[in-house]
Amino acid sequence: MTDEIRDYLLSKPDSQEDFPFGPEVSVMKIRNKMFATYIVKPDGVAHMNLKCDPAEALMLRDVFESVIPGYHMNKKHWNTVILDGSVPRAEIERMIDRSYGLVVKKLSKSDRQYLERVHGKVALYR
Repeated sequence: MTDEIRDYLLSKPDSQEDFPFGPEVSVMKIRNKMFATYIVKPDGVAHMNLKCDPAEALMLRDVFESVIPGYHMNKKHWNTVILDGSVPRAEIERMIDRSYGLVVKKLSKSDRQYLERVHGKVALYR
């Protein structure tokens, strides 16, 4: 499932992959703003950091054992999702969509308007 999740991250409109922290940590960006990090640990289990609304971040941590405060991130706004199979795929995709949408909403007005015109609001803010 790890390759499928990475592919889903990269399927977001205008997303780009970067490696500013070294070759083992993928950083997914929209317009140079990070919306996710992705790493496959030596044990083969992938971990992903995703931006999240603070109240939702706490709720997700309560519901899923494999959702924890964001590793090396602002723990109020970021969660780490351990992709060990315990979180349903649809929920992982929803969290990715939410992270992406939160970052798009913080882009400059001109960048947001361009993306909305090219891709449509539904694709950006699921």
